[in-house]
Amino acid sequence: MQPPTLNIAGGGLAGGLLAVLLARRGIAVRLFERRPDPRGHAVDSGRSINLALAARGIRALEHAGLMERIRPVMLPMRGRMIHEPQATTPPRLLPYGQRDSEVIYSVGRAALNRVLIEAAAQYPQVELRFAATCTEADPTRGSLTVQDNRTGVQSVLHDAATIGTDGAGSTLRASLARAGELLVTELPLEHDYKELHIPPRNAAYALDPDALHVWPRHGFMLIALPNPDRSFTATLFLPRFGIPGFNTLNSDAAVREFFRREFASAAVLIPDLTAQFRAHPQGHLGTIRTEPWARGSVLLLGDAAHAIVPFHGQGMNAAFEDCGVLDSMLGATNTSHDWPRIFADFYAARRRDADAIAQMALENYAEMRSAVLNERFLRQKAWALQLERLYPERFIPRYAMVMFHPEISYSQALRRGTVQQQILDALEEEAIASPQLSPTQLVHAEQLITARL
Repeated sequence: MQPPTLNIAGGGLAGGLLAVLLARRGIAVRLFERRPDPRGHAVDSGRSINLALAARGIRALEHAGLMERIRPVMLPMRGRMIHEPQATTPPRLLPYGQRDSEVIYSVGRAALNRVLIEAAAQYPQVELRFAATCTEADPTRGSLTVQDNRTGVQSVLHDAATIGTDGAGSTLRASLARAGELLVTELPLEHDYKELHIPPRNAAYALDPDALHVWPRHGFMLIALPNPDRSFTATLFLPRFGIPGFNTLNSDAAVREFFRREFASAAVLIPDLTAQFRAHPQGHLGTIRTEPWARGSVLLLGDAAHAIVPFHGQGMNAAFEDCGVLDSMLGATNTSHDWPRIFADFYAARRRDADAIAQMALENYAEMRSAVLNERFLRQKAWALQLERLYPERFIPRYAMVMFHPEISYSQALRRGTVQQQILDALEEEAIASPQLSPTQLVHAEQLITARL
């Protein structure tokens, strides 16, 4: 029997992984990517946003047999290193979890993309086409219009299903929305971002490389993630307008004064701060919801269907989990490839989880830029870890459920996390300001956990 052919519109992270998974199932793949081949071109400076690879993404990569290729570009981060506003206060580490295995990994987008494309290229049933934009799909006829970006010539491919993995700015999603096939809701964040490069100092890391560094300032923040070349990629998240806001940083003098006042310990590590600030683009952030993701022979997956803000480090992980779920569904169908039914089932299975992580990502921004400076938050975080030690099967902090427990769905993590927060808030009524729960609180906690979890 001739193997089915499937188009993938978008050769980024999700598209590359999906091509490998489909090829392993004997499915012929045509993968289209509007950008040049990443194996021979550098990524645009200032647009990478280093990625956090966690358990959900790792599970999908392991399933594809790719982890050994990716480990060399992974750097472990044990927790958040908090740089407080007071210059005299030393940075303090807030561990992500209490087990040695509970770490997340910094990984560069470009390096990871190259590994995935190289892996896909090794399968003879995968055809890679770069500088090719998928401009329109007809979910009823099973056709896909592709434009060669070098010549401008368009061609139409027929009789194949298409999966759109072309990111938050998806051309394919836009074409389907124009045709009335789906409804797209874009919820822009009022905060933008700008990336900055912290070079090595004396051939060594300028900061502790085993942590994600955060300079929380309530209404905004700076973060920095390590790179394999001993540099850091720093990202400023700041309101688009306001005081302070990107609109006020309109001169070198304003940039220098802002960083001197708010991020002095980071500013001294960036010798060409103002030059970078001028040269690097100001990126926009937001949440995208699509209804539905599946229409006939076309499916949207990953950011193309459900883009989220980056503050939980789950955009890539959620997209990789999408790929793993779809692959599992294909395995369950044996030799049947009823794409409209499979795509509809996939949408039904993943929609609630996508909505849940979108909500949690927005909430995590408030935590990273503000709550980590709050004594009540820090006290409850310590309590949560204590309760996890006592009830490891029943009380797992929400952050840990999302990052380290892929067997717990995003929607379950959101629901259970809400109940757990209610329990922690109830314990505050008996609190003596201490990071350790009192015997009375422990008795109350056990009663609440038994009743609610």
